[in-house]
Amino acid sequence: MERLWELTQQPHLHQRWDLRFTEIQYLPKTTETQYFLYVTRIGAGISIAGTGESVATHTATDGSATSSLRFASDDPKSLIRTGSGYWRYIPGATQIKFLTWYDYETRFGIFGRVLDLAFRPVMGWATAWSFDRLRLWAEEDQAPEISLTLALIHALARITIAFTWLWHGLIPKLLFHNRDELAMLAQSGVSTALLPWIGSAEIVLALLTLVTWRHRGALLLNALAMVAALGAVALRSPAYLTSAFNPVTLNLGVIALSLAGFLAARRIPFAGRCRRRADKKE
Repeated sequence: MERLWELTQQPHLHQRWDLRFTEIQYLPKTTETQYFLYVTRIGAGISIAGTGESVATHTATDGSATSSLRFASDDPKSLIRTGSGYWRYIPGATQIKFLTWYDYETRFGIFGRVLDLAFRPVMGWATAWSFDRLRLWAEEDQAPEISLTLALIHALARITIAFTWLWHGLIPKLLFHNRDELAMLAQSGVSTALLPWIGSAEIVLALLTLVTWRHRGALLLNALAMVAALGAVALRSPAYLTSAFNPVTLNLGVIALSLAGFLAARRIPFAGRCRRRADKKE
């Protein structure tokens, strides 16, 4: 509990794991209420500033604790006008249940409420992802910056692999029926009429690469598929191995990306590890 309390209550530590805040600064404390300033950078040099106050911190006799706060922003770029929330820390025999709830009011009238239909799920995802990054820090002593770097490596590998499958399924097979694709099928003894079906299958593989985001084993299967494809070309159409744009560099590049994504995915945060709905008793 002491470790979790420190990582969540100290502003210089809180801002390291929580995607929703870039900077948190406590103001000098003159009363029981702790006031603070926060800044969130959203990219392209744009940032949103706001204020907050911790209105209650309570430790119960059973060891559980609650930390409540209010927050607001006068920044005209901020969708959030005011809000409030809390954290609950519930110790168990072998683990601590860490819960949060928050809600906020938007500005910009009807437009703001419509915009919030997309913004609120993103905030929910960012909260859950940040909580899992906190878990890795508390349980595995993995710094939040390392978690973010690994997550970016994994995402870059996944998206690039998916794009590669999509491109090779759509452009040379479905849209243009490239003559090299047709020649390799003929040399393999496969009917060229199957080219669109093979292209469709590669598009499906692109989608599977994305929908299996949490399953790192899918990246190993992808690497094996590329090894098999390279072997098939070497056996049936070896002339293409020495062409200017050849399957050796393409397949080895995708295999390397698959392995990099597989290794990175072992220790990255996933929002899906956090429960997003409370039990009835909670």
